[in-house]
Amino acid sequence: MIKSHKQLTASLLVSAAIVAGLGVSAPGNAAAASSPSNSVMAAAAGQTAVIEASVRLRSTPSTNGEVVKYLQKGDQVQIVAQPNSYWYQVKAADGSVGYTSTDDKYISVNSSSVGTPTAQTGTIKYGVNLRTVPSTSGKVLRLLKKGEQVQLLAQPNSSWYQIQTSDGSIGYISSSDQYTSFANNGGTGTVTPTPTPPAPVPPISTPGASAQIESVISAGMGYLGTPYEFGSSRYDTSTFDCSDFIRQIFMDAVNLKLPADSRQQGDWVKSNSTVVTSTSGLKRGDLMFFMDYKGNSASAYEGIDKSKARISHVAMYLGDGQVLHTYSVASGGVKVDKLSASWTNRFLFGGSVIR
Repeated sequence: MIKSHKQLTASLLVSAAIVAGLGVSAPGNAAAASSPSNSVMAAAAGQTAVIEASVRLRSTPSTNGEVVKYLQKGDQVQIVAQPNSYWYQVKAADGSVGYTSTDDKYISVNSSSVGTPTAQTGTIKYGVNLRTVPSTSGKVLRLLKKGEQVQLLAQPNSSWYQIQTSDGSIGYISSSDQYTSFANNGGTGTVTPTPTPPAPVPPISTPGASAQIESVISAGMGYLGTPYEFGSSRYDTSTFDCSDFIRQIFMDAVNLKLPADSRQQGDWVKSNSTVVTSTSGLKRGDLMFFMDYKGNSASAYEGIDKSKARISHVAMYLGDGQVLHTYSVASGGVKVDKLSASWTNRFLFGGSVIR
């Protein structure tokens, strides 16, 4: 039977009411269903805010972003940017930068705080790495090329600028004037911005490189005996392959996410550190990269161009000829081994992640 136009309209209205009562949104309205309260207004970079209820600080403006830390009620933060109506990019008192919800049940922006700073735009004068944190140990997001336009957001210290690129990426670059020329109020030349004032709460000290390395090693030791699985999941810690293990312990200890496989990790070290090709040049905490096993004798590796050899294993050097790694089911999973002649023959290069 064909329904009349009125009957069809009534049926649709009833269905819509049922869906609304159940809290179900159509796919196209997913963003609207999760939108912040209507009272939220766009915040200017430089304004301060107070956390009203515990909320996650995420690495990206998405609920899929990695949780950097939890902000607690009463914490004061500084607004860095507002990429859209759902997220603020903020800087916490300890210097952590990430994204949090704009919903006013979580955050209250102080409208009388620092206003919008004078816009400072700049031009990249020489190729420079854009990093996730203001440190040479920070992950490289990408290489900024000569001629790219950027906007200055903050200067956390005398060595680093926080900037936003034309594609919306936010990160840190060296403040050396050999890399960037800033223009302000129509002028040109190098501009040194006023460093971002700290929030009026006690500072949280950041451990030095050696303490961070020890934290990573300690995290690794906590996984001794964890079973080996080739191609292990990067989302749980019940099993590891070699690169998954190395990646996890840096995430656990210093919240640094290395690439997912050993060859990419090797490329990362080459791009971000000074590599050594002799085991005698290794330091505690350095990563070590190895080629395929071809035998126990040195003669099995003669004539191989190690600069072109394929990486098949990664481990961490502990010093005193010991390595922390995992490489097979039969070996017993995560373990500390002596750097035997077999491993030394396979060694390609090593380098620091944290300096």
